[in-house]
Amino acid sequence: MSSSDSTETASAKPSMRDALVAAAFQLFLERGYEQTTVDDIVALAGVGRRSFFRYFPSKEDVVFPDHERCLADMTAFLAASDAAHEPVRRVCDAARLVLLMYAENPSFSVQRYRLTKQVPGLRAYELSVVWRYERALAEYLRGRFAGRRDGNLRADVIAAAVVAAHNNALRSWLRSDGQGDASAAVDHALGYVQSAFGAPPAAPAEEHPEDVVVVVSRRGAPLWRVVQEIETTLGRD
Repeated sequence: MSSSDSTETASAKPSMRDALVAAAFQLFLERGYEQTTVDDIVALAGVGRRSFFRYFPSKEDVVFPDHERCLADMTAFLAASDAAHEPVRRVCDAARLVLLMYAENPSFSVQRYRLTKQVPGLRAYELSVVWRYERALAEYLRGRFAGRRDGNLRADVIAAAVVAAHNNALRSWLRSDGQGDASAAVDHALGYVQSAFGAPPAAPAEEHPEDVVVVVSRRGAPLWRVVQEIETTLGRD
């Protein structure tokens, strides 16, 4: 195969894939998900069944066409981390990759959200996808927390919290038909996770750590006397 043939094939693949997704959703909206078959989809898209299954293992997969790519991007993002990256912030940043996928095409994301709400099988499929994202986050955190007390437990709890916070904001945005700033909503939600589980800010260094004052007072001395002794001591040069 010549280089020009390879280029044409590579450029044709996304368009055929997109055509299948567009045909599928057109039929889902017109006939309903359960009433639409793979044969219906390929007929409308003008391709054969083999072309459909080259891109999508099942009819459910055509509803979530970008999740495999997004999961791969998230895994690569986490794998590129090093010790300098604060782990909780890193998994929050990884979750934002999922938001970017939804925000790329708000109208499609809203259509999919509405369809998924109507079809129990799609809701179950979506939960399995979400679980894979959560596992990717947890595996990264387990590596970062290895050797710590309750490291695996902490990793799993944080991963679940990140997914819950992200999805809470994302679904609120989808319920609003994709209106408003999705990034701001997700940032706000993930901020709760970072404040609860992230590393606390470093305490400011004392300017004179050697200036330690010890005050000795007689047992039973009135409080005002203790305060007076402290004030007197601190007031000395």
